[in-house]
Amino acid sequence: MGKVELNIGIDPELVEQAKRLGISIAGMDERALRLHLQKVDPAGAEGRAKRWAEENAEAIKDHNRRIAERGVLSDYLRTW
Repeated sequence: MGKVELNIGIDPELVEQAKRLGISIAGMDERALRLHLQKVDPAGAEGRAKRWAEENAEAIKDHNRRIAERGVLSDYLRTW
């Protein structure tokens, strides 16, 4: 049985990092590539995480404020 070609989307920043490191991404999905790059280039993964946190800081702050004011949706499930 042959293989079926499938187009998947992968974060272009991850693809560029893999190219810089000489890593073949054939047969990898984004999750597998992300995990592999975290192992071989932890500084790159840390940089992406830092940029993500900076880009989403306002939303994170708003989310944390809402949780502090209203609690989490599952609070009614807690028995303690």
